[in-house]
Amino acid sequence: MELYKKTINGNEIQIADYPGEKSAIIAIHGLTGTHKIMHYYAERFKGEFRFIAVDLRGRGNSAETDPKPSIFKHAEDILGLIKELNIENPILLGHSMGAFISSIVASKLDSVKAVILLDGAAKMSDHQQAIVKPSLGRLSKKYQSREHYVEEIKEIYSNLGITWNETLQETVEYEVRQVEQHWENKSTEAKILADFQSFYLFDPQEICSKIDCPVLLVYAKGDIGKMPPLFYLSDYEETQANMKNIETVISDSNHYTMVFENRDDINRNIESFLKKVVKEDE
Repeated sequence: MELYKKTINGNEIQIADYPGEKSAIIAIHGLTGTHKIMHYYAERFKGEFRFIAVDLRGRGNSAETDPKPSIFKHAEDILGLIKELNIENPILLGHSMGAFISSIVASKLDSVKAVILLDGAAKMSDHQQAIVKPSLGRLSKKYQSREHYVEEIKEIYSNLGITWNETLQETVEYEVRQVEQHWENKSTEAKILADFQSFYLFDPQEICSKIDCPVLLVYAKGDIGKMPPLFYLSDYEETQANMKNIETVISDSNHYTMVFENRDDINRNIESFLKKVVKEDE
């Protein structure tokens, strides 16, 4: 795997690039994630496919976001990245916010070969506010050390039904930096919240009707700790109705464990989907 940065639309984007023989999969993380969130999918599909995971702007080691960030501006970054890396027929793999972004990119770029939506690109409602917004407070806090930050996140993730491990430890440590005498998350709470609010501008009818390539939707039906799923299956009705070629599978995982755990059920469904996509081009 090679770590490097590219200047896209005037801003630096951090890229983790795993070599592979077949089409490039561009992996786009969720609201507060980084490229490290896609670790298990990179490990599963690298080698067979080139696997490119990014830090969206305002996360990880990429540049800061615009003053008024949104999923649509992140989509422009991904479109610029595809052009910069000369990727002819990308496969887009997006989790949560990354799924919204993947759909927008595919609606604008006819050369996209396939899209994999990991529990995202749904119709938003007030339901998601109560689950997402309370977790964003950590982004504005100051911590005595990296270890203090990790301990707080460990407790938060435990409440979300996530099992802690070394991979998750590395992922969380990557989120923070030292600023003078304290540690803080690399993201800015107000801008992350603005990104989240832009989910509500996503129009499944308008966007999904413009996507012609095959789409795999992986729905995470599991409860998030003591909370219900982030999305209900009914939230995807407009997405499903307007996609020309969509396959839906349901996973027992929850919205977070589908990336924080190595999910064989999801991997098998993605593998099956990709085999059909690749076979169509042979």
